[in-house]
Amino acid sequence: MTDKLLTILVTGADGQLGKQLKLLAPKYPYCQFLFASKKELDVADSHSIKNFFSGHSIDYCINCAAYTAVDNAEKDKAKAFLMNADAVATLAVVCEKRKAQLIHISTDYVFDGTSKKAYSENDVTCPINVYGQSKLKGEEMAIQNSASAIIIRTSWLYSTFENNFLHTMLRLMKEKDRINVVDDQWGCPTYAGDLALAIMRIVKSGKSKEHTGIFNYTNSGATTWYQFALAIKELSNSNCIVNPINSANYPTIAKRPAFSVLDCSKILDAYQSISVRNWKDGLRSCLASL
Repeated sequence: MTDKLLTILVTGADGQLGKQLKLLAPKYPYCQFLFASKKELDVADSHSIKNFFSGHSIDYCINCAAYTAVDNAEKDKAKAFLMNADAVATLAVVCEKRKAQLIHISTDYVFDGTSKKAYSENDVTCPINVYGQSKLKGEEMAIQNSASAIIIRTSWLYSTFENNFLHTMLRLMKEKDRINVVDDQWGCPTYAGDLALAIMRIVKSGKSKEHTGIFNYTNSGATTWYQFALAIKELSNSNCIVNPINSANYPTIAKRPAFSVLDCSKILDAYQSISVRNWKDGLRSCLASL
């Protein structure tokens, strides 16, 4: 690290990852953070992006802004691609021009879920829903338009903030005596606080221009939504009965990959200050923060 004060723009600052980065910010006194919600910076508006960058000297842009409503994306493809692909293209172009490094957040849903082993960054992508298609296009736009871009694929993100699986389960377990949860979709629940810390360790490493491209980052340990829900029940001391069901019994508008576990060895090799902990440990930390 240099002694230079780093200016870090966080787009989508009102989302759960943006909020987790905001909680971390005081631990990085050598960084000046610009937390921009849609009100301050609408990434869907190319003029808004260009105007924002012209008014600030930015070293890193952590793009947490995204269209994440997986089912709604099937009905609103244009908006999903506007947010998840077109906006990323503009950010990448502007970052390249301004010599800022783009750190863009992507998803396990770029895969079709037919693998029998954890997906590496080099495995063939084949998204099976519009959300995954739009996020994959965003990855391509980032790499195509910015030589120094870093893309971090993560999965099943949750946090202390609302609108995620954890909060939905906690609410339902208070409201209902029993609930049904899908037990045939496998992935890696990831605490957004851990992802935020990993991102900041990339920045702090001083090696982010050496190690670019696509990386996977999740908490470790493959599990199902049902097993995730059981852990939430146990750690929150709920008496709600949780029943496992098949995806066929819980139809959704968008298809989900049956298996989207990610192999995180590449990011651990490149950035040795980054660690990956088991998803249950991440869940314990998140619930303790609540």
